[in-house]
Amino acid sequence: MARGRKVNSNGERSKQLLLEKAIELFATHGYHQTKISDIVKAANLTQPTFYLYFESKDSLFNSLNAEFNEKLMTIFDTEDVHTNVSLSDLQTKLEQVLTFFTQHPLLTKVGFFEAMDAKVVKAAFTEQVKGYVEQFSHVNDAVLLSESLVGSLERLTYTCLLTGKYDAKQLADSLLTIYFAQAKQLA
Repeated sequence: MARGRKVNSNGERSKQLLLEKAIELFATHGYHQTKISDIVKAANLTQPTFYLYFESKDSLFNSLNAEFNEKLMTIFDTEDVHTNVSLSDLQTKLEQVLTFFTQHPLLTKVGFFEAMDAKVVKAAFTEQVKGYVEQFSHVNDAVLLSESLVGSLERLTYTCLLTGKYDAKQLADSLLTIYFAQAKQLA
């Protein structure tokens, strides 16, 4: 008979608890201010338990970032933006992204704001938005427009969405009204 921990055993729960507490601490205090000892203390576990699952604080943080990146990019990868898309399609995608942010606020703070590779994630996100913008907007510089939209989305996610001032639908609609008022009138 095989030896080792069973799925959903205390070991699996310990790993999940470490991930949950790490997200909370990284989102609250930042990567550099969070220590492994803080994570294990918050999880009420020991450092040897931490090292059963993670090689280092970096590996834990990178695991969280990979989870965030995968989930975020999956939202856009569900369809080819090089086909006929509309402003309505972009609004739907932005609502999906903002809903994801709302459902995972701490992971969003870690992956979209705190992560070392957040710039790479935002650049990939901007490329996805640009693919939509090029389909229905007649601006001279789709890159500039897309960068501006993602920059606004980044700031408003932090100040309005994660604080509860706006929900995902309201924020997506407001952003698209600001950036594409004329296109919305024609639609």
